[in-house]
Amino acid sequence: MRVSVLGGGSWGTALADVLARQGNEVSLWLRDTAVAQDINGKHENTRYLKGHVLPDTLTATTYLPSSLKDAEAVVVVIPTPSIREVLREHAHSIPTQVPIIAASKGIENGTLMTVAQILEDVLPEVYEPYLAFLSGPSFAKEVCAQQPTAVTIAASWHKVAERSQALFTAPYFRTYTSTDVLGVEVGGALKNVMAIGAGIADGLGFGHNTRAALITRGLAEISRVGTVMGANPLTFMGLAGMGDLVLTCTGGLSRNRTVGVELGKGKKLEQILEELGMVAEGVKTTASAHDLGKKLGVEMPITEAVYQVLYEGKSPKQAVVELMSRAPKSENQ
Repeated sequence: MRVSVLGGGSWGTALADVLARQGNEVSLWLRDTAVAQDINGKHENTRYLKGHVLPDTLTATTYLPSSLKDAEAVVVVIPTPSIREVLREHAHSIPTQVPIIAASKGIENGTLMTVAQILEDVLPEVYEPYLAFLSGPSFAKEVCAQQPTAVTIAASWHKVAERSQALFTAPYFRTYTSTDVLGVEVGGALKNVMAIGAGIADGLGFGHNTRAALITRGLAEISRVGTVMGANPLTFMGLAGMGDLVLTCTGGLSRNRTVGVELGKGKKLEQILEELGMVAEGVKTTASAHDLGKKLGVEMPITEAVYQVLYEGKSPKQAVVELMSRAPKSENQ
């Protein structure tokens, strides 16, 4: 198949790599001309995945309509804040009746829309039955190293989920299907907020007890929000929920956890993001999650604490003290 992958960061490149190694002709769209030249000339994304050799069947372009031309599947891995702008401009170039698989994670600031909701808002109605969403515990570098990985692909139309599953299945990349698009998206977005919180705790020097508590209560927080929104609670016990949460809160390759660690050590957010050099979706998603909790009337204490550290100047240590000082309550509340 001819597949267009939109977004040439580490995750977009890793997914393009998986697709190309399964015999597909993959066109990877990205903005950076130098990176595109390296991919086409050296078969390497030197900025995001230096040292990993990409297949010959993967080519890069900075001209988006060229990438989309004659595509039999489209994979969207654009950072969430940019999805609306990019797809609104190029919606007319996207082929119809082909799977459109979003692998971006986040909630849009202001509108509080998930990625699927952004796509439904921007694209003509004819595209809606073909939307799918890929999420789960998957670091790009480990996928490129062909380490065994399992993810979930959700779509409202099960046939689209199955088509997307077949496209992404590889000996080292196992995919499961779901029809709970909302649950998969909420889990994929909010786990990044929890990862910043887990990183803050690690940066402050706290140990395994603290991390375990934060992950568990973070899952409860994600589940509360998702259930109120209409998601299936069981989704949060799966790959896109607990699986992705554990990985992102504990793995050294997690950008969001790294942001938290450096905050816990006393660095300023602006400096951290500049040194990171890549998008940490959880930073902007924290603001959206904070607003979403207020809108839904759902208590989100970890999200609130992370929000106060990121946007209100609260010290990480004080945020932890206040979390631990909250009134006693039942675990199931």
